[in-house]
Amino acid sequence: MADVPDDTLRTAVIIGSTRDGRFGPVVADWIAGHIARREDMEVDLIDLVETPLPNVFPAFGQTPADEAVAQLDAVSPRPARADTFVIVTPEYNHSFPAPLKNAVDRHNEQWRAKPVGFVSYGGLAGGLRAVEQLRLVLAELHAVTIRNTVSFHNYGEVFGADGRPTDPGCDVAAQAMLDQLTWWGQALREARRVRPYAV
Repeated sequence: MADVPDDTLRTAVIIGSTRDGRFGPVVADWIAGHIARREDMEVDLIDLVETPLPNVFPAFGQTPADEAVAQLDAVSPRPARADTFVIVTPEYNHSFPAPLKNAVDRHNEQWRAKPVGFVSYGGLAGGLRAVEQLRLVLAELHAVTIRNTVSFHNYGEVFGADGRPTDPGCDVAAQAMLDQLTWWGQALREARRVRPYAV
């Protein structure tokens, strides 16, 4: 992510699915487009396919293997620089994908006192059960999750051939979520500047 003005929020958009034929990049590109059009945010799209993380954790107190260190070094500085996050996730078996859990677990202080918004997609539930489980996990990491979400129910029927939702209400929902994310992003960034977050 390039240098940005002090009042601009660096926003990491994480594509949570790595499945072949996934729809996640379509959804992520759509929300990233909303972020890119805002003057108060800059987007960094983190695709877990393009930036894979190691799947094996070292024993407690042990150093990761060189290959794992290289993979982490390619990804970890990006959430560390982020002021806010948007997680794009489908729903797998009433939860979120394993690669996304791995990405969350691989980081700790990168999440602390930072706000996280969600864009989910799925069948009848629209991925909302995945979002509710993510809220519990991220609370343990001292992140602040945004109340408003954007969810696509039966997503295959919602998006047009141009990769955009056909219902203009989706854009309204995205705007509301990003407005809340920006408010929390500015407030928490200022708080972290005044004093370190207490863990």
